Amino acid sequence: MKEEAIKAPGSTIKQYSIMLQNRVGALTALLGLLDMHGIFCLGFSMQDCHEATIARLIVSDPERTSEIFLEKGICYTESGVLVAVLRHGPADLKKCLDALYVAEMNVNFLYPLLPCVGRGSLVALHVEDLNFGRTVLNSSGIKVLFQQDLSRNAFHPKLPLCGGLCFPLFLAE
Repeated sequence: MKEEAIKAPGSTIKQYSIMLQNRVGALTALLGLLDMHGIFCLGFSMQDCHEATIARLIVSDPERTSEIFLEKGICYTESGVLVAVLRHGPADLKKCLDALYVAEMNVNFLYPLLPCVGRGSLVALHVEDLNFGRTVLNSSGIKVLFQQDLSRNAFHPKLPLCGGLCFPLFLAE
């Protein structure tokens, strides 16, 4: 019998890390560039030092973002992250971190995604083994999203947009 690989129901969410000069307007210019192409920043984290800043971004269209960065000569790195749905806010954050702790998984960094009123909270987590992390969180009752859940074409057309985006799919279930 031939073994077949189990296909994941979606692709891993990509995070971009970009080094920006620590200058007034640097982040605004980056987000403006994305906005010109209809790409929304769904979440970001900044790590600041005196001369440079590392911006970590999760966007609505990662493929087009990569193309734009290459066209414009913007240096970046990509990494996968887990985006967990926190239906009950802080209580679910502790539940999420407790589950990863019990599984002896280190969280390298985490940050919230931009909120959408009435839709719950999302948090991005970077762990060494994304598949194992997804399994641990799902087994603990924490829903983990895929890129398709965050992409523009996944949004229900009848829901109002909230700051550009709403996340109708992650509350179903």
